[in-house]
Amino acid sequence: MKAVRLHGSRDLRMEDIDDPPKPGPGEATIEIHAVGICGSDLHMYNTGTIGNLQASAPLVLGHEFMGLVRHIGENAIDGIGNTLTPGMRVAVDPACPCGSCELCLAGHPNLCPEHDFMGVFPTNGALCERITVPTNNCFVLPGEISEPAGALLETLGVALHAVDLAKLKPGDTAAVIGCGPVGLLIVRLLALAGVGPIFAFDKFPWRSGVAKNWGACNPHSESPLASATEVLRATSGRGVDVVFEAAWADESIQQAAEMVRYGGRLVLVGIPPDDRLCLQHATARRKGLTIRLSRRMKHTYPRAIDLAGGSKPQVDLDGLATHRFALHETRNAFESNIRYDPGLCKAVVFPARISV
Repeated sequence: MKAVRLHGSRDLRMEDIDDPPKPGPGEATIEIHAVGICGSDLHMYNTGTIGNLQASAPLVLGHEFMGLVRHIGENAIDGIGNTLTPGMRVAVDPACPCGSCELCLAGHPNLCPEHDFMGVFPTNGALCERITVPTNNCFVLPGEISEPAGALLETLGVALHAVDLAKLKPGDTAAVIGCGPVGLLIVRLLALAGVGPIFAFDKFPWRSGVAKNWGACNPHSESPLASATEVLRATSGRGVDVVFEAAWADESIQQAAEMVRYGGRLVLVGIPPDDRLCLQHATARRKGLTIRLSRRMKHTYPRAIDLAGGSKPQVDLDGLATHRFALHETRNAFESNIRYDPGLCKAVVFPARISV
């Protein structure tokens, strides 16, 4: 089958690889229809690394995906306990925790130290034609959720988990630094939860515009330092109850600490390219901040499907999928994203299509 593999920094190649293994008990083979490109994919594409992990062999990227069930093994039970059958459209949770360690048993599979994760070395991901996955990682999609929206349920799940960590109440105030897909979805979820005002900041005006449409009150600042000043001015020096850092986690973490109130909360979602957390100790200590680092997501797919589905979706995932590519155009998709081409919010690759 055809697959796109990363061989090193910015070295993506379209290749023929072996078909995935036939599904065993509790497994299904999925024909992949849509794959979103995530910020962590960009880290790996740009440097060949993510955090302290470096790929040492060719790797198929892609962990935000949906597709069509083609074959199943015995005991094909999906993520909510229903029987999975060929022909169903499913979104796939890319994380495969062990299910038996202390953290899994405590309800935190996203923190499992023995997990596999599709699209992160050494486990291949979804930028290919087919993949065999555990059926309990599959969530059946209602007909009104499109292919790109189905792939972006994973992105929405990450945003849901970050908002869960913040322990927000209606009437709380918040700020979001970085209005990429996760940051934009956090803005939307905050608005749905009755949080406000919501301040949001991004260096690209088109993403700022989406943030404003989705509930932010001042979504753009030319200077990253000015955003903290603006928040403090708008809140009479108090700051906001919680700040979400959803950018590249560089100077933006200090910026977040400057704009949050005394006793407030920081939720760090972004992944720094140099694998370092940079924060002035005095700021965090004197303010007595609670700092939560958000890792992926847990137990979010049913909620994400409810938010994105129905006759009147509460979250517009289709609107995020601004740039669309066929499988052979995957390198163009990554380069477009690295350049932040005007208007780009989310690049989505469609492996089952000749053209898009």
